Amino acid sequence: MLEDKERTLLTAVVATPDVGASSLFTLVDVLCSVGRDWELLHGRPPRTPRFLPRIVSVDGRGFTGPNNIRIEPHGSLDDFPDPDIVLLPDFIIAPDAPLPPLYESIAAWIRRAHDRGAIVASICSGALVIAKSGLLDGAEATTHWGYCDALARNFPKVVVRGERILVSAGAGHRVITAGGASSWTDLLLYLIARLAGPEEAVRIAKLYLLQWHGEGQLPFAALSTGRQHDDRVIGECQRWIADNYACDTPVASMASMSGLSERTFHRRFRQVTGLSPIAYVQALRIEEAKHLLETTEINVDEIGAEVGYAEPASFRRLFRRAVGISPSVYRRRFQPLFRLWQAAA
Repeated sequence: MLEDKERTLLTAVVATPDVGASSLFTLVDVLCSVGRDWELLHGRPPRTPRFLPRIVSVDGRGFTGPNNIRIEPHGSLDDFPDPDIVLLPDFIIAPDAPLPPLYESIAAWIRRAHDRGAIVASICSGALVIAKSGLLDGAEATTHWGYCDALARNFPKVVVRGERILVSAGAGHRVITAGGASSWTDLLLYLIARLAGPEEAVRIAKLYLLQWHGEGQLPFAALSTGRQHDDRVIGECQRWIADNYACDTPVASMASMSGLSERTFHRRFRQVTGLSPIAYVQALRIEEAKHLLETTEINVDEIGAEVGYAEPASFRRLFRRAVGISPSVYRRRFQPLFRLWQAAA
């Protein structure tokens, strides 16, 4: 049983030719260090490993990943039919493309492992593979903010919570999804605390200088406006609003430009972009505000006015709703990166 704190847990980390090597090897490295590295630093003998991570692939053969890194699995899916834990790293696949056929057999294997009692967890685009297995039907899940639309579109039975960094679902909370690729931090700290104890999770956090993303992933998200479509009228409106988002009547101006009735314009815009016109405008405004907060010293209220919000309170409220933190906190978090670049230029 997973609750047996003395037993070593076989942890299958799934690899394909699309896998992100950094997250794949990080999952293995961190889990191997549980019960070993803290003791090493303090001159103590290692304890019985709590996790035994093994890299598995469909056929068990080695391959070269997308960043030209050689990956040698420990075996095939058939070699590991009964893992205690299944981990899906991030896979470098286009959000708008269907999952390659390779993932059909992986999804079926995941389902069988879960039915036998395994915990199944993912980071980033790995959630798409869990969704393919059907384990997320009717459940909440998260993924990288850039894959939320793909998850919702391809698996409509999944309740997508893109603002969350970590979501556990299902009986016994045995299906866990995490956000962007670096949310391996949150996933592993959660699993270590749950299966090896909170003290061990704190030790790992100290060893690797890890922090819990308690505010979720909204502060890191960006508007994705590259959705492919062939609607010329809406495309022209998008190009115009990209330069005129701060005008007083952006939606009415786009509707007038389109030559469509207001109702038809709203329907087509949402159908093409996935957002209502006003939500699209607000997202553009917030993205520009984020850029100004990152790269300038302009007063927060002046930034709000510059991107189209005459009322400072409205700007701050909308920013917090969209980003998860206040404009001032956002500036403190991300502006130092720009300053480092300036200092090195």
